[in-house]
Amino acid sequence: MGIADITFYAFAVTLLGAAFLVTISRNPVHSVLWLILSFVSAAGMFVLLGAEFIAMLLIIVYVGAVAVLFLFVVMMLDVDFAALKGEMARYFPIAAIVGVVLLMQMALLLGSWQEAEGALALRQAPTPDLDEMHNTKALGMILYDQYFLLFQVAGLILLVAMIGAIVLTLRHRKDIKRQDVVAQMHRDPAKAMELKDVKPGQGLG
Repeated sequence: MGIADITFYAFAVTLLGAAFLVTISRNPVHSVLWLILSFVSAAGMFVLLGAEFIAMLLIIVYVGAVAVLFLFVVMMLDVDFAALKGEMARYFPIAAIVGVVLLMQMALLLGSWQEAEGALALRQAPTPDLDEMHNTKALGMILYDQYFLLFQVAGLILLVAMIGAIVLTLRHRKDIKRQDVVAQMHRDPAKAMELKDVKPGQGLG
């Protein structure tokens, strides 16, 4: 076993452990931090597989933007974790049933799995020869040609997630005076100001 294999298994074990801790951590902030570790470990595995572009995307987009956004939202929301755990306990039987059904479906899927002809050769050569085309260019051809619609749908889902995070963190307090842009645009100038005829030697009363 070479250094590449040891590094791969180290990243894989770290990824699985961090993903498991994401689901069982009681503090949501800790869950987001474990999620960041999962992304970093997955990026390391992509580097070992020769997909440097995807690894940098994981670091820049998911760790640098999405995970940080999750962290800000979790820290800004005033969540009563005791009440939240109580609600989770109420729905635990339903969640357990859904989990069992999903496990049964996965077992049926693995039991009826059949490998297509030529799948092994495709896995051994996932990208074209570097002399013909770089892996980054090959990925761009796939994303913006074969899977263009799915790529745009994924971007739309991220946009909806961003809007949802903004809506969740938006708070309206009654003791704070806020700017009403629509009311300012539709105001009547005749009612908004008053002309005073100031005589010489007199001030405004």
